[in-house]
Amino acid sequence: MIAMSEFKERIYKIVSTIPRGNVVSYGQVALMAGIPRAARQVGWMLSLLKDSQNTPWWRVINNKGYISIKNNEYSAIEQKNLLELDGIIVNNNFEIDIKKYRYIPTEEQITKLELPQELLDKLFKLI
Repeated sequence: MIAMSEFKERIYKIVSTIPRGNVVSYGQVALMAGIPRAARQVGWMLSLLKDSQNTPWWRVINNKGYISIKNNEYSAIEQKNLLELDGIIVNNNFEIDIKKYRYIPTEEQITKLELPQELLDKLFKLI
């Protein structure tokens, strides 16, 4: 089992590697961090960020392609604006074409995550 502080650091590290112009889902980050059913925890931990300069939290959306932020610090409109600055088209319903913009890490990047083989297999199915 991964300790909460290690999980938190993994989340921030993974999110910081999402390239400009791409998004990932909360569940995808959880899987990449080694706890595949922890999508809500990913959202919660991203909501705790105070300095978003090094961790582009706005590039994480729900798996259906919607901005679903529930945060006192940042709004859905702010997330939409930041995504648009990244070159991502967001419609007025805060929806994104996740198939078009989803970040799929390379096999080399996935291997560096040092995950158990069963999780690696799930991630390799994405690429």
